[in-house]
Amino acid sequence: MCPAQKSLHVLVADDNPVNRRMLIGLLTALGHTGTVVGDGVAALKCLSKHTFDVVFMDMLMPKLDGLETLKAIRAQEKVDGGHLPIIMVTAHADRIDQFMYQKAGADGLVSKPFDMEKLHSALQHLLNGHNQTAP
Repeated sequence: MCPAQKSLHVLVADDNPVNRRMLIGLLTALGHTGTVVGDGVAALKCLSKHTFDVVFMDMLMPKLDGLETLKAIRAQEKVDGGHLPIIMVTAHADRIDQFMYQKAGADGLVSKPFDMEKLHSALQHLLNGHNQTAP
């Protein structure tokens, strides 16, 4: 992490424990802190109690999938104001998916498998005030 870069507090919402550990490990290596949850319902509950700088959200989760969770967050923002950057995480990163995520209000998209460069690039785009929907 570059010394001038802001350290972010990140929520990772993914039902796969291996993916959660990998994301948190990479984010920590980049100088960020994180909290993990295993589904969309837990993500919404966590967001109602804690403040985060960004969310990495898996598309396919039990109880409430990533797209529905994203839509719920954006609907609440219309009431409360504000904008929480959300980066969707998916193994399915074709152009149709990118359009769907962007239309629903995603700020970025990171395709699996994860690597340091993809995560760093997605976060840099957010820190620089740009949406990033290319995988």
